[in-house]
Amino acid sequence: MKLYLVSLSVGILVGIIYALLQVRSPAPPVVALVGLLGMLIGEQVVPPIKRMLAGEPVTVAWFSSECVPKITGTPPKTLAENQPAAPLGKDAAEPH
Repeated sequence: MKLYLVSLSVGILVGIIYALLQVRSPAPPVVALVGLLGMLIGEQVVPPIKRMLAGEPVTVAWFSSECVPKITGTPPKTLAENQPAAPLGKDAAEPH
């Protein structure tokens, strides 16, 4: 959350500076956001290419755990989150 507040604060500060200098922002907001998305996606093109050149497989699971969190800004899932939950019930707790 702190990262988002810092980012918003810096954005507001830059907006104030632009207003004081009486200049318009360099791009309309939607165009700027699409450009930022393109930058995020572009940064994640290189790791799969490096992996392929090293002879390692590029799987959906690898891409989801390594690249998607960097594009979306979500924390990567831990190993425990990827594992299916143990069945609950009377038999699960008893040793055989």
